[in-house]
Amino acid sequence: MFRKDALQTNGTFKREQCWQPLGLTSERSGRTAWKQFQPFLDSVNDAAVRMPPRTGLTLSEFVTEWRTMVAVNLKGSTTRAAESHLRAHLIPKLGTLHLPEITTKVVQGFVAHLAGGGRSRKTAENVLLTLSSLLKTARSWGYACGDFRFADLTLPREGVKAEPRSFTDEEVKKIIANALEPLSTIVAVTAVLGLRIGETLALRTFDVDFAKHVIRVRQTVDAATRIPCGVKSKASSVDLPMSRELETRLRAHLQGHDHKNELLFVNRRGRPFSANKLREKQLHPLLVALGIPRGGFHSMRHGAASSLLAGGVTPAVVQKQLRHSDARITLGLYGHVVGDAQRDAVQNRSTKLVN
Repeated sequence: MFRKDALQTNGTFKREQCWQPLGLTSERSGRTAWKQFQPFLDSVNDAAVRMPPRTGLTLSEFVTEWRTMVAVNLKGSTTRAAESHLRAHLIPKLGTLHLPEITTKVVQGFVAHLAGGGRSRKTAENVLLTLSSLLKTARSWGYACGDFRFADLTLPREGVKAEPRSFTDEEVKKIIANALEPLSTIVAVTAVLGLRIGETLALRTFDVDFAKHVIRVRQTVDAATRIPCGVKSKASSVDLPMSRELETRLRAHLQGHDHKNELLFVNRRGRPFSANKLREKQLHPLLVALGIPRGGFHSMRHGAASSLLAGGVTPAVVQKQLRHSDARITLGLYGHVVGDAQRDAVQNRSTKLVN
């Protein structure tokens, strides 16, 4: 008696129990019976190795499976981004296609559709990465998929890339001096260390180590749910040096902390701050009052990187401070910054050549 996988009409397989008569037990030994049975067993195992992929699902039907078995295990921000791509682009255009029909040619047409709708290259890349991830999962589950390969696609040309808004050191200094607490300290920590705002708002009282003069970054606050969760990547979880000025501010802040919540910064209800509300209701009105051009909390992270690089700090040190997983990310974002060493080199050459 043995079991084998039988192909069903819906493209899936069902394991069925089978038996193969070999004769009477009185006529042969167990060893002889196994030797006689082995060819039948080999044929079933060989068929399993050559088992054809499942072909019955459309992209929409597969996404339903993906949501129940994969999406529930992803970070909230990752799931929301994927769902946005599915809702706005993938399902309306490709949802009715069966997985094997999603070929490179079909996806190239989809890219043309995105570009024709005014979508940027970055948007197209993000949507295609979601599609690629879905098809990779489908293949690993045994579904037949088309020959779509991301590398074979021709993507829209890049437009003029706008430089990210970066607060200057003088602007940050004005914000810190004029903001009320706890916004003033939140800005100080974010701008000095170059943290993401979710990481600042997720700091706990015991993450501030006055003995070792470090601040431990271990979690972030989800922008939509305000629930603390893991940081963006493994590289983001580090101990950062705490300056004397930050130590003084944080000691003063903790003196007024009721210690009913382990979070360092909480609102009047004892909940984590909403970064969006903090920006819209406190930061932006303050910028208007100070005559500073509008920017968000991430502009403080950009400003920290730009200031460090312009001051001659090496990209490797800036990468470590910002906790990018790869130095190429740092250089790609801030390669436009002209540092003191480069400026001095150009000036010295100009002095030699130009009257």
